[in-house]
Amino acid sequence: MKKGSFWSLQTLKNFYIATFLAWFVWILFLDNNNMRIVISNRMKMKELEHEKGILLGKIKEVKKERNEVFGNPKMLEKWARENFMMRKPNEEVYVIVDEKNQPVEGKKSE
Repeated sequence: MKKGSFWSLQTLKNFYIATFLAWFVWILFLDNNNMRIVISNRMKMKELEHEKGILLGKIKEVKKERNEVFGNPKMLEKWARENFMMRKPNEEVYVIVDEKNQPVEGKKSE
C-alpha cells in the first residue's frame, strides 16, 4: 500500500477507534437505555426485591393466622369480635383506650 493512500492501515485503525468511541458515547449517554437509566433500574429492582421479601413474610403470617382462625368456629368468633368489634344483638362492647385514643389491646409491647 502506498503511504499516502486513503485506505492505509493507520486510517482504518483511526476509523475503527473513532467508531468505537462514538458507539461508546451513544450507549453511555444518548441511548434510551443509557447507563443512568440502567443503574436507576437496578437500584429500584433491589428495593422492590427487599419489599417483596417483607411482603412474603407478611403473607406467611396471614396464612398461618387464617388457618388457625378458620379451622375452629370458636376461634373465628373470637377473631371477628377482636378485630372488627362485632357483637351479639343484645350485647354491649367496651373498648379501653389510652391517652392517644388508641385501643390498649392493639398495642404491641415495646
